[in-house]
Amino acid sequence: MKDAEGKSGEAEVARHDSNASRKLATVATGPALYLVATPIGNLEDITLRAVRVLKEVDVIACEDTRQTQKLLNHYGVTTRTISYHEHNEMTRSAELVKEMQEGASIALVTDAGMPGISDPGFRLISLAIRHHLPVVPIPGASAFLAALVASGLPTDSFRFSGFLPAKRGERRAELEAIKTSPRTQVFYETPHRIVEALSDVVEVLGQDRHVVIAREVTKLHEEFLRGRAGEVLENLKARDGVKGEITLLIGKAEEGDARVETHSARLSVRQRVEQITVEEKVDEKAALKRVAKERGISKSEAYRELQRSK
Repeated sequence: MKDAEGKSGEAEVARHDSNASRKLATVATGPALYLVATPIGNLEDITLRAVRVLKEVDVIACEDTRQTQKLLNHYGVTTRTISYHEHNEMTRSAELVKEMQEGASIALVTDAGMPGISDPGFRLISLAIRHHLPVVPIPGASAFLAALVASGLPTDSFRFSGFLPAKRGERRAELEAIKTSPRTQVFYETPHRIVEALSDVVEVLGQDRHVVIAREVTKLHEEFLRGRAGEVLENLKARDGVKGEITLLIGKAEEGDARVETHSARLSVRQRVEQITVEEKVDEKAALKRVAKERGISKSEAYRELQRSK
């Protein structure tokens, strides 16, 4: 048995831990920009911290105030809302930064998921940082991450590229650039373009490339279509239309293609640009853009490396 002194010590530690947890859970939301993740479908997919922050901030900047209001009503949040979307973010960002400089706390939300991921937010975030204002992420649901981890495709190395280009030529060029990629590729796609996009995947990457269509993730009609590109395409074509939010995941190149990628990766940017211009008969600018995508670097970084090697 423990003596009275030991029990007293344990009680003190317990009280200390309890107080620390209580303090951590009730930290005031001071002047800052809070990037609050919201559910991507199921309303239960929101953290306790997110709900608390939404209740405590002075204003919530929303991509669509009507959409966000449904969530706020569900959780009894009465905080004032204001619109912040792609058509007004230039002027609204400056207004919100001014409010924070005057002591306001602001939460930024989008219709679903994490602000700034294929959604408005970057301009406000970067402006807040330039003005030395705190930017606090409140993590939560993300459509592409939920789709990735449940896809069955390798997750040790992947690249998220937002929406595929709407124009066929640009989309095929994007797919051509990942033809020999050694990592899983993740894209968003619209339901009215997914059949066209998958047709391009079959033509550019081959009908045997592993793909996954994640549709309506976390929602009532959640669905994962896993298989070879040709098979999945036929499945979609047989349907009377495709609906819902869609994430398209493309598996990495298989062994034969991977060897080509390994060889090209050994080349310098200059050597690879020259190789592409000769083999594919394109100009240096187009070849450089292709190399940047292959290596996961910006075009400006690829250009600087090209200039250094000349």
